Amino acid sequence: MTWLLALDHKRVGILYMLSALLFFFAGGMEAMVMRAQLAAPNLKLISPEIYNQMFTMHGTTMIFLVAMPVLTGFGVYLVPLMIGANQTALPRLGAACFWLQLVGGVLLYSSFATGAAPSAGWFSYAPLSEKPFSPGAGVDFWAFALLLIAASSIGSAINLIVTIATERAPGMIMRLVPLFVWMTFVASIMIVFALPALGASLVLLLSDRLLVAHFFDPSQGGAPLLWQHYFWIFGHPEVYIVVLPAFGMISEIIPVFSRKPIFGYPFVATSTVAIAFLSYGVWVHHMFAVALGRNFLAVFAAASMLIAVPTGMKIFSWIATMWGGAIRFTTAMMFAVAFLLEFTVGGLSGVAFATVPVDWRLTDTYFVVAHIHYVLFGGTVFALLAAVHYWFPKMSGRMMDERLGRWSFWLIVLGFNTAVFVLHFLGLIGMPRRVYTYPNLPWFGPLNLISTIGAAILVFGILLFCCNVAMSFFFGVEAGDDPWNAWTLEWAAASPPALQNFTQVPQVRSRRPLWDLKHPEAPDWMVS
Repeated sequence: MTWLLALDHKRVGILYMLSALLFFFAGGMEAMVMRAQLAAPNLKLISPEIYNQMFTMHGTTMIFLVAMPVLTGFGVYLVPLMIGANQTALPRLGAACFWLQLVGGVLLYSSFATGAAPSAGWFSYAPLSEKPFSPGAGVDFWAFALLLIAASSIGSAINLIVTIATERAPGMIMRLVPLFVWMTFVASIMIVFALPALGASLVLLLSDRLLVAHFFDPSQGGAPLLWQHYFWIFGHPEVYIVVLPAFGMISEIIPVFSRKPIFGYPFVATSTVAIAFLSYGVWVHHMFAVALGRNFLAVFAAASMLIAVPTGMKIFSWIATMWGGAIRFTTAMMFAVAFLLEFTVGGLSGVAFATVPVDWRLTDTYFVVAHIHYVLFGGTVFALLAAVHYWFPKMSGRMMDERLGRWSFWLIVLGFNTAVFVLHFLGLIGMPRRVYTYPNLPWFGPLNLISTIGAAILVFGILLFCCNVAMSFFFGVEAGDDPWNAWTLEWAAASPPALQNFTQVPQVRSRRPLWDLKHPEAPDWMVS
């Protein structure tokens, strides 16, 4: 009951992480069902209807029930510690938002009990999501669940914004906050502006389905494209909502294991604001196949290319931080370096999609699937794996096993790239996504089989990582309060932190307050 009724931000954060892990297993099983079905041409392991349900639930789960909640969990757990606070500003709101998110997830998966889980895709384009084409209750469950999850995300974002704005330690002005805090702050502001668009579109869809409102029915004066505009006004900021906190994690991990301060803190922070601003002006690049007019498409193509600039600034900042540093290749650092490589591949394919003729050729092919997985798995998940290895000693008081960590690292890297990289080639030779089977055309079978084998290796690597977490929690070596000789305030608290995080918060005068305490002869505030 102390966990179920917890208001302590650390317990609420852990509950978010555990619920995300539970749904991650569900989404992973759905992905493996799809990959088994696609392992060879003309297979019929499952029906087309089941396949449609699998890819709809997989996408929805990974975005709304894994990526957003786990990053919220890290934010709720770490932000008060990193800014020297003992609690979030609105603890009851934070706890209520977790349960709202969990109820949304349970409601979504309850749709299987009706015999008709949602099958219109995770972005449910109209008119496919309208009653004539999706007559079952699955889309209704999907829409109601996402309304709850959206409300949860907005509440959690408000909690984090208010906490960062009002609970910082003495002397910690905004230009001195850790980059993870800064990027969580920006991502939370983006949630407050982006999620209402999703909520509005869901209300319109439910009105069509339950109240015969005809917002998206062209035969009654509605506009199917209205759904696409509403959804992608949310959907593209959403990509950065789940990537910016991951950027913040990498910005904390690489400097510590390079033994150098982050290179160009002002540029990294400013580029984050630029990404947030530009992300609201690029949604149409998801709609280049729609007849919107050349001039209209040209403007959004230019904006889609422009947003790569502040993202590239971060990549160069992390590389410059490592350059000349005394790098210590712990498992956390290995995942952080892998993140740089994997996310860059996804970013480069994203720039390709910003070119309208290329998008016309590759839209709705497996090239898109490869792109989004390199951005979200190669980006967000690799950063999360690095973060777990880095902050696990703080959360549990024990070290993770480095030998098992390295084995899981290589299996995950090998499995992920084997499973996803070949999808680029499948897209280039014309295999459409969202087909449950395919004819025996040249290269289709071998490339899909390679992808399925890679997915199996990836699953094994993830399971080994989970075993490492469980074993280390019970049998790991005691970590101490600051095993990495780090610089931010969370490492000044006990491991794991007590109910009250700090009995006394040190005065913050630079971006590395623990460095200042450990090196009074050369503190940052005197030399910066």
